[in-house]
Amino acid sequence: MTAYDIDDLQEKLSIARDQIGKRIVGQSDVLEQLLVCILADGNALLESNPGLGKTTMVRTVAEVTDLQFSRIQNTPDLMPSDITGTEIIRESETGRDFVFEKGPVFANVVLADEINRATPKTQAALLEAMQEKQVTAAGETYQLPSPFFILATQNPIDQSGTYTLPEAQTDRFMMKLLVEYPDFEEESRIVDMFTTGAKQVPVEKVLSREEIRAAQEFVRDVPIADDIRDRVVRLVQRTRDADEIDYGASPRASMALVLASKARAFLRGRSHVASEDIEALAAPVLRHRIVLDFRAEREGRTTDDAVADLLAE
Repeated sequence: MTAYDIDDLQEKLSIARDQIGKRIVGQSDVLEQLLVCILADGNALLESNPGLGKTTMVRTVAEVTDLQFSRIQNTPDLMPSDITGTEIIRESETGRDFVFEKGPVFANVVLADEINRATPKTQAALLEAMQEKQVTAAGETYQLPSPFFILATQNPIDQSGTYTLPEAQTDRFMMKLLVEYPDFEEESRIVDMFTTGAKQVPVEKVLSREEIRAAQEFVRDVPIADDIRDRVVRLVQRTRDADEIDYGASPRASMALVLASKARAFLRGRSHVASEDIEALAAPVLRHRIVLDFRAEREGRTTDDAVADLLAE
């Protein structure tokens, strides 16, 4: 791999954020967390009500980073082969041959829209892709493009005809991002932007695939002090014995929080992980990995509330 300069990559990441900001109004925290996932080579689950720009955000990130984009619209009748691909018979000079036709999962950025509308069997087809970056079909294993990310969305309100994601799958998402409604000024800008002039604000390609892979390697080398690393481990371990938590997070959460914190430090141009990185990313990394007990849910507590209390400890 060609040698890349850290400062140059960090500068390009800053420019990329500005380019995405041309099309995405507000949502700065969500956008930062999405870029953190990409730098940390992780998958993200975006949750929000319809119409808040999740698909536009993911597509814009792909455009600015020159990554191949693919979209999967999940429905109850979607089959695993509709995602991974299937063998087809193709005529050739020597006769008929079986050829593997790659599915939409063979892209750099795969948007799994409304993932909880797919059946468990179809959801399971994404597990190998998310964890191993490969697909097995008809006894053959196919490597997915690099870099590779699954960015999935789900609607928290309309649960009719949906299938809850199993814990084994949600745990493979590095972060769960909550996309909130814009405030008055932001919504006014959105209305002006998309009801006048061009239908789509143009953005420039800033980062190449090779530069993203190089940034991912630099991220893993960002130093983290022993006391900050130990704070992460203690935080995750406390989720397993806290009074209001039925099920806590696994060591995968500890690794995800450390790696995401390294990515956030790199994204912000720092050469080391700070406590603020842990505090900013603890909720996105842990909110989908812990289950509150009945009493806490009855009191209206959320997993974010539980994480905030554990951080305060």
